[in-house]
Amino acid sequence: MSAEQQKRRARVRAPELVGRQWLNTGGKELQLKDFRGKILILDFWTFCCINCLHVLDELRPLEAEFADEVVTVGVHSPKFEHEADPDALIGAVERYAVHHPVLDDPELTTWQNYAVKAWPTLVVVDPEGYVVHVAAGEGHVEALRSVITEVIAEHEAKGTLHRGDGPYVPPEAPATTLRFPGKVIALPGGNLLVSDSANHLLAEFAAEGETVVRRIGTGQRGRADGAAAEFAEPAGLALLPRRVAEQVGYDVVVADTVNHLLRGVRLADGQVTTLAGTGEQWRDGSDSGPALETPLTSPWDVVWWEPAGGVVIAMAGNHTLGLFDPVAGEVRRFAGTTVEGLRDGAADEAFFAQTSGLADGGDRLWLADSETSALRWVEAADGGFAVRTAVGTGLFDFGHADGLADKALFQHPLGVAVLPDGSVAVCDTYNGAVRRYEPATGEVSTLATDVAEPSGATVVDGELVVVASAAHRLERPVPPGVAARLVEGASSQQVKRPATEIGSGTVELAVVFTPPPGTKLDERYGPSTRLEITSSPAELLVEGAGVGTDLTRRLVLADGIEQGVLHVVAQAASCDEDPSVEHPACRLTRQDWGVPIKITAAGPKRLPLVMGGLDAEA
Repeated sequence: MSAEQQKRRARVRAPELVGRQWLNTGGKELQLKDFRGKILILDFWTFCCINCLHVLDELRPLEAEFADEVVTVGVHSPKFEHEADPDALIGAVERYAVHHPVLDDPELTTWQNYAVKAWPTLVVVDPEGYVVHVAAGEGHVEALRSVITEVIAEHEAKGTLHRGDGPYVPPEAPATTLRFPGKVIALPGGNLLVSDSANHLLAEFAAEGETVVRRIGTGQRGRADGAAAEFAEPAGLALLPRRVAEQVGYDVVVADTVNHLLRGVRLADGQVTTLAGTGEQWRDGSDSGPALETPLTSPWDVVWWEPAGGVVIAMAGNHTLGLFDPVAGEVRRFAGTTVEGLRDGAADEAFFAQTSGLADGGDRLWLADSETSALRWVEAADGGFAVRTAVGTGLFDFGHADGLADKALFQHPLGVAVLPDGSVAVCDTYNGAVRRYEPATGEVSTLATDVAEPSGATVVDGELVVVASAAHRLERPVPPGVAARLVEGASSQQVKRPATEIGSGTVELAVVFTPPPGTKLDERYGPSTRLEITSSPAELLVEGAGVGTDLTRRLVLADGIEQGVLHVVAQAASCDEDPSVEHPACRLTRQDWGVPIKITAAGPKRLPLVMGGLDAEA
């Protein structure tokens, strides 16, 4: 089937936009007809999702380039219960500088009407209201640019394109000392250093946590070094041991998240130096080598851990842990495979899911694995390192439940800290709580509630200092002498996203990818596509697990298992197809899905996942 035949066959009217409220429109309610004459990009996102945050940044230059022809609408379809809170969404829209209208879709109504199966998914609607392109995941800017350029030409010729401003109305942001801070560490002199994420700088406070001593950074989003440094949504902070700091000439390592960099801060004068990363986001290939030549991806937290001999990096953007050696100036992958999920075992075989908080526990490195709502740790084992899970079961189970660890539940925790008695404080972010895990007994209890999105913590003179991110301040929510308690009325929840129904026995999984207009699959050096499939539980797949180069795979599902999750990672390389170009521009498209499935005898025998283009068999 030719591309033109596919386009005609797939010509489908875009469903109406249905939700609870509209944000960034000055209070105006919008309908699909209000976008007639414009090219509409629907960005299906949820604010917990790191890939969704990547797409927000990818879309910014495209929105500026086609400001007169294109309107972006963020359709916020939440994964976690907290994300369905309208006030939390309002905060997230400001926190992540979303400068386009947002439709609040708490019941996933519009998500289901558009048959979306992954966060993020982009849908392009033409000026007449027809869906012309779908793309899941990130890295689609060039494809979108090609599609938009074609649609502009077509509808300009037809007279159906209307240029002009869109419906975006920016809200007013209140002035506060901090704005959505991320992490905090204690400095040697007793002061506190805070990553003031939405203000793009670091703030040093006196020990009481209220008086600002100085700010490091101009507050402008950027990546300049020196005394007038710039950051882009900095998060994690790690204090180096004195012996290491004296060797390298800086004291603190900063996870400069949106810049995909590590930065170094010399506390004596506030000088900032770039330590690791290229400023470009890692997508494929080596993630180990000279630090300034190796791309990173959304480093969210950092900590010096002596057993590893360096700074461990929570690489939220590709679900791994990295390791930075400040003296050698090198980075390498420390743990993880890039598959999103929860799997323990040897460090190089473990699955993580957007690890966002780290804490040095001596022989254990504690970590908050946010998308699986899990507390996990890394320890030395068999001459290497191994990953274990204390609390958490998988991508789609969460809640607020205390008691024995195998029954306890968190909701998207972002931070951890080791308490003086060796127990672990967990910033249970989306529950608005600080929880406690006791390794000796394997029990979870609650230290504090009603904390506004706690995202990081440290211990100062035996007292827990917590970043209350959505309250824009530091708090000490656990008064001295107050014991942990069990919370009555604990809740267990599951993501609202409906499971995809498929047939039992043998099914076909097909990743749909059509190269963007003007490009072709890049097969100069061998196969241009790659598909990796695993499952939870592992015994769900009798056949079909593993890595291959075909985007279509025959799966055989085990008898007696009614539901599970398929973990699918797909990628495709494409290049400009103009034969006259000596060095064509090439790009890699990559997407990972965690697809909850429900297996029934009468279910469909084909599972399509659209990575780019339109499904010709839909």
